[in-house]
Amino acid sequence: MDEIPVAARAANIEYAIRDVVVPATVLEAEGHEIIKLNIGDPIAYPGLPTPSHMIEAFKDSLSRGETGYSPSYGLAELRVAIAEDETNKGWNCSPDDVYVCHGVTEALQIIFTATLEAGTKVLAPGPHYPPYMAYPQLYGAQTIEYRLDSENGWRVDFDDIEAKMDDSVRLLVLINPNNPTGNVANSDEIDRMISIAEKWPNCMIVADEIYDELDFTDTQTSVASRSQSVPIFVLNGVSKVYYAPGWRIGYMALHDPTNRLGAVRDGIERLLRSRLCASTPAQMGYLAGLTQSRDWMDGYTQNVLAKRDLCLKRISEIDGLEVQRPGGAFYMFVRLTDPHWAEDDKKFVLDLLHSEHVLVVHGSGFSQQMGNGHFRLVYLAEPDVLNEAFDRIERFLQRSR
Repeated sequence: MDEIPVAARAANIEYAIRDVVVPATVLEAEGHEIIKLNIGDPIAYPGLPTPSHMIEAFKDSLSRGETGYSPSYGLAELRVAIAEDETNKGWNCSPDDVYVCHGVTEALQIIFTATLEAGTKVLAPGPHYPPYMAYPQLYGAQTIEYRLDSENGWRVDFDDIEAKMDDSVRLLVLINPNNPTGNVANSDEIDRMISIAEKWPNCMIVADEIYDELDFTDTQTSVASRSQSVPIFVLNGVSKVYYAPGWRIGYMALHDPTNRLGAVRDGIERLLRSRLCASTPAQMGYLAGLTQSRDWMDGYTQNVLAKRDLCLKRISEIDGLEVQRPGGAFYMFVRLTDPHWAEDDKKFVLDLLHSEHVLVVHGSGFSQQMGNGHFRLVYLAEPDVLNEAFDRIERFLQRSR
């Protein structure tokens, strides 16, 4: 009998960060140990555990039997804490503006479902986090990439945004700090993006700020705090700067300065009710992170920064690689300057994996056009592991010449 067909919307989905794990798993099953620098999970690396007070709050919630459904929009006390945190970033956020989700990924799916239809567009940075390309097509929409300048710290090319804007663009995306490049947009750049979006009445901005506390430039700014005209979807959560990605708790906060999101808000709330709720005890863990001392963050940030600087030094010493200094998050988007690999970054990643058992992600997985000729690495491993990985990468490059 013939195979039952799969829906094209599923068959066409690609997620490079986890797709490269498939061949790595085969090698592990054969007994090989892989140095994994592919996935942005801080818990996968020693020295960056979820803070103990957050874990205790999670456990205490379980002990109290708080294992039932929570309200569909999130626990009231957590929504209050998130609203206070957002207000401290410079805009008037009410608890009613906050919606707790199964991570930022679910928040994105809900935003796309509520705002996109056939023929509409999302304008997202290239390179970008893969779901911005994968999900809009599920709703008949299209993602158009705007250029980040690889020669200038991956800064936003505003002329390119201007050229690609039209009436069909519903969502203009800013990932700040950026994944995968680590670029941080400052307030002047944010203001310019808002000034472009306000020319198009049906355009809203998605401000993905999940790495906002991992900013080494001191220039990261809340997009919502800058907008007096354009609606903003603020995205954030517990995964990255609170070091608890497996809890799957994130949120969207709606900034609606001109009161135009009534119908969209109603659609979002209907969708949230239909999918029930986020994890109750995990929300209590996040609440502890928001309401208790954050003094621990300084030590974690210094840990990350030292590893970033180690990687910058090693890359500068390897013929065939170069990188723009990332200003935030914990990724490097490394350029392959060796002509043998510059036009086939995916083959570089797979051959490196099989030859030297180092796992990174091909840049074209973040953008076929604007990520090609690069690879992304996560620089959270211990210094000896990072040094060993770079020794292997250098050896691989030398051998392939």
